[in-house]
Amino acid sequence: MAETLEIFGISASPGVGVGPVHLAAEFTAEAPAPGDTVAAEGDKLRRAVTTAVAELEALAYRSDEESAGILDFQIEMLLDPALVEMAEERMLAGDGAALAWFGALDDYIAGIEAAPDEQLGARAVDIVDIRNRVLSALTGRPLEDFAPGSVFVGKDLEPSLFLAHDWTTGGGIVLFEGSVSSHVAMLARSRSVPMLVATGRFEIAPGARVLVDGNDGRAVIAPDDEHVREAKSRKPAARPTASRAGGAIETADGVAIRLSAIINDPLELRAVDPASFAGIGLMRTEFLVTSPADAVDEEKHYDIYRHALDWAGESPAIVRMLDLGGDKTLPGARRSESFMGLRGIRLLLARPKLARAQARALLRAAVHGNLGVLLPMVTVPDELEAMRAIFEEESTALGRRGVQTRMPEIGMMVEVPVAGLMLDRFSRSDFFSFGTNDLAQYLAAAARDDQSVAALYDAATPAVLRVIAQGVAFAEAMKKPIGICGEMASDPRHIPALMAAGLRHFSVAPNRLADIRTIIGGMCSDGRAAAEMK
Repeated sequence: MAETLEIFGISASPGVGVGPVHLAAEFTAEAPAPGDTVAAEGDKLRRAVTTAVAELEALAYRSDEESAGILDFQIEMLLDPALVEMAEERMLAGDGAALAWFGALDDYIAGIEAAPDEQLGARAVDIVDIRNRVLSALTGRPLEDFAPGSVFVGKDLEPSLFLAHDWTTGGGIVLFEGSVSSHVAMLARSRSVPMLVATGRFEIAPGARVLVDGNDGRAVIAPDDEHVREAKSRKPAARPTASRAGGAIETADGVAIRLSAIINDPLELRAVDPASFAGIGLMRTEFLVTSPADAVDEEKHYDIYRHALDWAGESPAIVRMLDLGGDKTLPGARRSESFMGLRGIRLLLARPKLARAQARALLRAAVHGNLGVLLPMVTVPDELEAMRAIFEEESTALGRRGVQTRMPEIGMMVEVPVAGLMLDRFSRSDFFSFGTNDLAQYLAAAARDDQSVAALYDAATPAVLRVIAQGVAFAEAMKKPIGICGEMASDPRHIPALMAAGLRHFSVAPNRLADIRTIIGGMCSDGRAAAEMK
């Protein structure tokens, strides 16, 4: 009998499942010499893409609305000609269609996986999904499936594979990597499939029995019956229930704190209760576009913003303009030559076609709710003025065409140190929001995705907190709202220090709301625990 072994990870979906392991196979491309011309290989690839799109459409047709939305996201990516064009460049160098497609998509996946932003990295598995589906159509190799009731164990799990599988007889998911923000994690939570991520790679014998304990963040290999009984007898930890009045909560000494949601994907709105939040504190937009064509698709942007405003009702919905460049690129778009070169508002002003399309969509959407626009990577006041001028010009142009618009409040991310230290010079900003991920790495001159300098990166270093405290003081003097939308705000360990720095508006990841609410409810406004004050 195999030896019992406990593996720990992060719970992405609660619940308990037990079953025989299905160890995922690595998908690889065969490398036969191309037997046809480049044109013929290109035709093969395009036919395979068409087949893959048809398969996804059929799967979406028999799926629920949330699942269909995820598959629609993949279909839109496949319809982007930039992906095929990347593969065709490899065909011209001598690769056959299958190897060229696999190589081109692998390079793209590696770029996304290397991104320090967890939400962006979580989308890599969607690219893996479409890569494998097209490769299957090209080679005739069937896509992987596994027996009902099994526990899937692997690096990650593709959304379409999850949707095609029968989960009605139980089972679960254990991923060496994965993310709580991935589409599969969203699906697992909605279908009560226990799921664990970030366990790190481990060995497991084929057919071994596995217990997935999503309530306790662990998996047990070769569990005995007592392990299973004990896991199933425990209930998920009860969440304290604090006031849910529109995302407001009071500290122990009676100071009101606002909690808004961070939204990385419009699909997330379906699973988030608007009554629990004071609106949307940050809605990223760079993850909503999968190609340069999408980036200037005004109607697509408008539909997304309108949907977010409908969700938020009378509460604010703050949308961040495209934060591209640096580590965040689009298929077919050339990467910036420098990480701290053309990115954020710098890129938008350098490529005004991008900025103007997004501005028009925001101006039109603003009519339907309480919209705020957040500008990324602002360094000097002139950038803010230049973007305001674009909004004003586009508003005038739309007005001439009889299109109804409203000028939204325009604020700025505080993430570039020189801006953070001179916030009093940005009087034309309607509001401020700290982006602590970049602020910390720029202050320390240490990239947070570079392990060789990881020890130097600390989001909670006193230097960051001093910039925040000074920025709060400037904003109060200017009578401007100020908050935080960086990852620090979703980490309960940092809440006391952020409260002590004077912050009263936190934008948090929806799955951390209960923890953050509990922490704030148990402390005074100066960041000290209420118990210490008795």
